[in-house]
Amino acid sequence: MRLDRAVAAYLRHISVERGLSAHTVAAYRRDLDAYTAWLAQQGIGDTSEITAEIVTRFAEEAASAVPPPAATSLARLQSSLRGLHRFLAREGIVDADPTQRLRPPKTPRRLPKALTIDQVESLLDAAGPPPGDVAATDLAALRDRALLELLYATGARVSEIVQLDVDDLALGDVLRVRGKGAKERIVPVGSYARAAVEAYLARARPELSRRGRATPRLFLGVRGAPLSRQSAWLIIQQAAERAELTAHVSPHTLRHSFATHLLQGGADVRVVQELLGHASVATTQIYTHVTVDALREIYATSHPRAR
Repeated sequence: MRLDRAVAAYLRHISVERGLSAHTVAAYRRDLDAYTAWLAQQGIGDTSEITAEIVTRFAEEAASAVPPPAATSLARLQSSLRGLHRFLAREGIVDADPTQRLRPPKTPRRLPKALTIDQVESLLDAAGPPPGDVAATDLAALRDRALLELLYATGARVSEIVQLDVDDLALGDVLRVRGKGAKERIVPVGSYARAAVEAYLARARPELSRRGRATPRLFLGVRGAPLSRQSAWLIIQQAAERAELTAHVSPHTLRHSFATHLLQGGADVRVVQELLGHASVATTQIYTHVTVDALREIYATSHPRAR
């Protein structure tokens, strides 16, 4: 099969059948575009011509590029190659998968950076008025407080939060979240976040909705259109600046803080896995290292015979 057709079929597969996000599909497309361009330089345009040696040579050349790519970028590149060739083998387009001998690059284990509980409270206060402030009339501030409260209360990804519809809150004290691969999960919502969202729905969203076309999306921009992921990032950055937080704060920082604080409070790692929507508990277990480090620090500073 021609290589361009094979890549197009694979991208269709991961987008339609596997339901991967547009962001993920775009990243795979970039990797495979680089791969097919390199193969074209080698005079290869058909899937039947690709051998394990060719795939290995491409991976080695990608790894030795100047400047050197990040290990995470190389890991994703190899994931793109494996996904393509496994798909072709499974569909019977080729006889064998030439990526079986690829060795994944070693990626450094980076511990997630979490805020302290006091820092989270400062961030939330900087975002907008507390839910009990009935005099608050700033539409954007009411929305921003609800957005950040919900991110921290649920540990959801920012892409999941901005895709929420108003009806996703219809279950009372739980939220229906659509995660990666269009998988749904149910996440409890605490009283602070519920109150902030209710204040936003009652006093801000109706006016924001009138400014644009009708949409079921929960969070809206100042012109009434659905709030974008980029706008949500900016809201959090601005709140962090007002809170004078020196650490880099992103939507994922709130997700990391959610998981870390749950584990510090005694939550079971498998419960946290379910709340975060991780496919494997191994992904969630990185947070246990954070809490162990915190225990060591407390022990070292508190126990009379720790030193």
